[in-house]
Amino acid sequence: MKKPAKGDSGRGQRHLHEKVKTAKGRKMSSKLWLERQLNDPYVKRAVAENRRSRAIYKLIDIDDKFRFLKPGKRVIDLGCAPGGWSQIAAERVNATGENGGKAQGFVLGVDLQEVEPIAGVELMQLDFMDEGADDRVKAAMGGPADIILSDMAASSTGHRQTDHIRIIALCEAAAQFARETLNAGGIFVAKVLRGGADGDLLAQLKRDFTTVRHFKPGASRSDSAEIFVVAQGFRGENAQGQ
Repeated sequence: MKKPAKGDSGRGQRHLHEKVKTAKGRKMSSKLWLERQLNDPYVKRAVAENRRSRAIYKLIDIDDKFRFLKPGKRVIDLGCAPGGWSQIAAERVNATGENGGKAQGFVLGVDLQEVEPIAGVELMQLDFMDEGADDRVKAAMGGPADIILSDMAASSTGHRQTDHIRIIALCEAAAQFARETLNAGGIFVAKVLRGGADGDLLAQLKRDFTTVRHFKPGASRSDSAEIFVVAQGFRGENAQGQ
């Protein structure tokens, strides 16, 4: 039997790891980040499929598991930049009216940064944590939502406990907004850090929703501390029947 040539995987194809040369003035951390991007299959897939970012595949993984993005649903995407989650949400709830059909769902994307237009998505540029921002989002929505997504994240400090506290604060704000905005049976999905939501937030979500689970998408990097809380079946007193 012929032995594979040196460096050959034996499967007829080699998977080459691209390396970035150290450039003058480039930090090692930047070099390693660039190498990871060049070799990330989700980055390559996002480019090939004309997606906004690799993050879109996290929502695809979540929705493939829990199946809540259905045609006709009304969605608010908090922390939507650069727009990947809003993009896939619009497609799955049929907010785009593709192929000449009538749009069924509705997607509102909100972010502090400006986001390039997305087919089937209404966009708002504002800081969700500013006073009165939640009322502005409600007004733009023009009625209750069926799904609230939150991929909001504060800039990393590099200190895990501090970052956890900051992201939990964002998650708590999003959860409070969900309680005030969701239809009966609604869905809330938010990014937290490994270890899940803190006790108070998790307890509140369990009171407000019939099921609450943590889920780490396959598209989430293995070395990342991020994880998502998926709360289904909103049962708040103020929810409107569907």
